[in-house]
Amino acid sequence: MIGWLRGELREKESPYVLIDVNGVGYEVEAPTMTFSVLPDVGKTITLYTHLQVREDAHNLYGFSSETERNVFRLLLKVSGVGAKLALAILSGMDAASFARCVYEGDTVSLARLPGIGKKTAERLVMEMSDRLERSMTIPRVTAAAEATVHMDPVREAVNALISLGFRPQEASARVQTIETTGLASDEIVRRALRADTK
Repeated sequence: MIGWLRGELREKESPYVLIDVNGVGYEVEAPTMTFSVLPDVGKTITLYTHLQVREDAHNLYGFSSETERNVFRLLLKVSGVGAKLALAILSGMDAASFARCVYEGDTVSLARLPGIGKKTAERLVMEMSDRLERSMTIPRVTAAAEATVHMDPVREAVNALISLGFRPQEASARVQTIETTGLASDEIVRRALRADTK
């Protein structure tokens, strides 16, 4: 399995990028959200990757963050969702926006994405809700640091939202809209994703 690639960006023409890694050119298919943060050709980049092996092809998909790749992998487990549709979803909205739609049951926004109808949107909300909650990872300090530092659940939750793609101010604002007393960081994240900050 190829977990990530770091090398020189040689070509970028949506949906493909070509990365030179020590003289080997890797052609990687990526969603629009990843293309939006790519540097200029000739610069060094790192992409988190997912390798799909089929009888007739080996397809390599690339993402700008581990969160984006994790959501892609979870989407592949949904009935009727293949790699092309998963890429289309992550091209239409970032991982944080997708997570919000799932948690809020916003099938209308999901149905606006290319290739997603009402029934598929409903299936995404139903099947992804539990999977996103189970896979929600909160940044942790190292074991050595844990021995001397108690990580505040609110701060952990804000860090997790930032890792999902929220701007720091937006992450803090969402957490401030909910009552966090006695809640673990993962529950704060779940409630913050459902929070309405308007």
